[in-house]
Amino acid sequence: MTQTVGQAGSPGTTSGAERPSGGGMLVLYLSLGGLAFAVLQSLVAPALGTIGRELKADTSDASWVITAYLLSASVLTPILGRLGDMAGKRKVLIGVLVTLAAGTAVAALAPNLAVLIVARALQGAAGAILPLSIGIVRDELPRERVATTVGLLSAIFGVGAGVGIVAAGPIVEHLSWHWLFWLPLVLVIVALLGVILGMKESPVRTPGRLDLAGTAILSVSLVSLLLAISKGQTWGWGDAKTVVLLAVGVVTLVTFVLVELRVREPLIDMRLMKIRGVWATDLVALILGFAMFGTFLLVPTLLQLPAATGYGFGKSVSQSGLFLLPTVVMMVLFGPIAGILTKKFGPKLPMFLGAIFVVAAFTLPALSHGEIWQVLASGVLTGAGIGFAFAAMSNAIIESVPATQTGEATSVNTIARTIGSSIGTAVVAAVITSHTTAQGLPTDDAFTYGFWACAGVAVLAIVAALILPSAHRRHEEAVAHGVADLPPEPAELHLPHRN
Repeated sequence: MTQTVGQAGSPGTTSGAERPSGGGMLVLYLSLGGLAFAVLQSLVAPALGTIGRELKADTSDASWVITAYLLSASVLTPILGRLGDMAGKRKVLIGVLVTLAAGTAVAALAPNLAVLIVARALQGAAGAILPLSIGIVRDELPRERVATTVGLLSAIFGVGAGVGIVAAGPIVEHLSWHWLFWLPLVLVIVALLGVILGMKESPVRTPGRLDLAGTAILSVSLVSLLLAISKGQTWGWGDAKTVVLLAVGVVTLVTFVLVELRVREPLIDMRLMKIRGVWATDLVALILGFAMFGTFLLVPTLLQLPAATGYGFGKSVSQSGLFLLPTVVMMVLFGPIAGILTKKFGPKLPMFLGAIFVVAAFTLPALSHGEIWQVLASGVLTGAGIGFAFAAMSNAIIESVPATQTGEATSVNTIARTIGSSIGTAVVAAVITSHTTAQGLPTDDAFTYGFWACAGVAVLAIVAALILPSAHRRHEEAVAHGVADLPPEPAELHLPHRN
C-alpha cells in the first residue's frame, strides 16, 4: 500500500536506506529518459536549415521548431513537477515518457512544419523528467548515494545537449532529418519500459490540489517572456510585439508571486524562494544556462566559417560537431566528481569551481581564438565547469528543501536554466548578426565580443556561488523558514557525531 505523507522522514515513511531498491537499473532508466530529452532539445538546432528547406519553410517559421519546445518545457515543467509530488513521481514520469515518445514519433513522421511544431510541443512537456528523476532518487536510494547519483543525472542533461549538437550533422548528412527523432525514440522507449516494469511508486507525497489560478498565470508569464526572448532578434527588440510581450511577462510574473503567497496550496511555495540556498542556486542555473548555449552557438559557427576569412577553420557541420566531444566527455566525468565533493564538502565548493572553469573557458577564446587548440581547451573547460556546476545545483536544491517539495523546487531550477539558455542564444545571435562582413559572414570581432559577453555573465555565477550558505547555515535557514526536512546526518553538517 502506498503511504501518503506530508513530510519526508515522517513516521511511517520508509527511507531509501531501509527499502530494497534496484538502484543501478533505476538510475539507468532515469538516465536514458533524461538523455533522450536533452538530446532532443539541441539536436534540431544544427539541422534547422535543412528541415526548413525540405518542409519549404523560411528560417523565421522553422525557428518555431525550437521555440515550441522551449515554451512547452518551461510551462509544463513546474506543473508536472508539482503533480509528481502530489500524485506520485513514478506515475507522472510514465505519463511524461509516453508523451515524449508520442511527440518524437509524430516528429519523425511529420509531413509539414505545422505537424512538426505540434510534435515538438509534445516533446517539450518532458522537461519535468529531471525534477521527477531527482525526486525519485532522493526517495528511493540510500542517503549516501543520493549526491553522486543526482550529480550524474544533472550532468547527463548537459551531456545530452552536447551530444545533440555533435550528432546532428552526421545524422542529417548520412541519413535524413527524420532520423533526428527515430534514434532518440529508441532511448525513450527503453526508459519507458524500464520505469513501468522496474520501478515502484515512491511513498513520499504532498497531498493537495493543483493551483489552477497560479498555473494559468505562470503559463502566461513564461510564454510571454520566452516568446519575446526567442523572437526578439527576428522581430526587433524595439518592436511593439516584443515590448508588449516582455511587459506582460514581467507583470504576470509579479502577479504570480503575489497570488502564490495568498493561496493555501500554491503551485510553487514562495517560501522556498526566501531560502538563500534555493534562490542563489537558481541564479547560477540562469547564468550557466546562458553560457552553455552561448558556446554551443559560438564554437560551431566559428569552426564552420571558411578558412579564407583568416579566422574561420573551414570545418563541415559534422566535423565541427566532433570538436564539441571534449566538452561532452568532461561533463560526463565531472558530474559524478561534483557529487563526491558535495558529499564531503557540500555543493558550494563544486558550484564555485564550476563557475571558475566556465569563466576561464570563455576568457581564453575571447583573448585569442586563432588556433584550434584554443577552441578545444575552451571546450574542455566548459565541459568541466558545466559538469561541476549542474550537478552541484541539483544537490544544493534537494539539501535545502524537504523531500515532499523536491519536484517543485527542482522544477524552478530547471526553468531558470531554460530561460538562461534562451537568453544566451538570443544575445549571442544578436552579437553575431550585428557584426558581419559585406558578404554577410560574422566578423572576427563578433566572436571576440560573443566570448567576452559569455565570460562576463559567467562571472556573475561566481558571485552567486559565493552567496550560497555553508551546509550548516543552509540547514538553519531551511528550519527558520519552516521548510526543512528532518535534521541532516551529522556528517552533512561536519559536526561531531551525536547519539
